[in-house]
Amino acid sequence: MRVQHIGYGARGFYRIAGLGRRWDMTPQDAQRRLQILHFLDEHGLEATLDAFGVSSRTLYRWKATLKAQGGNPAALAAQSSAPKQRRTPQTDARLVAENRRLRTLYPKLVKAKLDVLLAPWCVQHGITLASVSTLGRIIARAPDKMRQTLARLNSLGQRKPLRRNLKPRKPQNANSSPLEVLASDTIERIRDGLRRYIVTFIDPVSYFAFAWATPSKHARHTARALQWDLTVLPQTPKTPKMNAHAERFNRTIQESFVDYHEDLLFTDLALFNQKLADSLVFYDTQRPHHCLGQKSPLSFLIQHQPECQRCWTHTPVQGYRIRKCRRR
Repeated sequence: MRVQHIGYGARGFYRIAGLGRRWDMTPQDAQRRLQILHFLDEHGLEATLDAFGVSSRTLYRWKATLKAQGGNPAALAAQSSAPKQRRTPQTDARLVAENRRLRTLYPKLVKAKLDVLLAPWCVQHGITLASVSTLGRIIARAPDKMRQTLARLNSLGQRKPLRRNLKPRKPQNANSSPLEVLASDTIERIRDGLRRYIVTFIDPVSYFAFAWATPSKHARHTARALQWDLTVLPQTPKTPKMNAHAERFNRTIQESFVDYHEDLLFTDLALFNQKLADSLVFYDTQRPHHCLGQKSPLSFLIQHQPECQRCWTHTPVQGYRIRKCRRR
């Protein structure tokens, strides 16, 4: 292919073209400052001060910078105004340690939920509770961001890509009372040809949830898990057609618990269910939920479902007991 140089032989053509490309890549604030300097050269200092409100000291500093960089307009771009010497955070080390402990024990807890959980702990230890933003900065300053990231590997030992599919949401006009509807689903895990299943249930209104691991999808295992769940419900719930809440709870329980205890799921199913029950006690009775106004599902139910105060005083569920503290 033959290439023709249009500006060949025209003196200064390529220099002007280069300036044009440089201008296109110049930040907007630098272009604005260069226009102010051109106005200064044409109309004088006083007119420039009246028109743009820039001090004479700033104008001459811009001119000196432009001259030192050989007329490159990009040199006029605004630089970072952050101070060179910054204050060292004076956060209590005990608060940082408790923040990390909660993030380690219950992964995926965000700063707003940590603020709710740390409030009584700070009162007990006489520590001033930091704001939600400060808790977020404590996490951000940590080298590992106080985060445990587990990689999912395929049969070849390669990292599996994260794939998220959009799930259908419930209709806007679909309203129900707490514990009237119970969404259910199943999580399947496979390792070395061995399959394990986790049956999950969640109330779409109060977000009160249950889960139980089973060795197979046989009807007797699912029926046993459902029977355990029905023992704590004041009425027999219905099953919704939309399963978005169950799918979202599946993701939550996998990211916060199953991924960290998957070995027990295949080696010691009873111990896995015991630890799962402890995790669900925290999820249902202490963990703040954004959609519930940073309340736990149990607190939401006690507030909006008065009969739950009589039903869940000492209720055995999946080998553990939920003990409700009555409001004084």
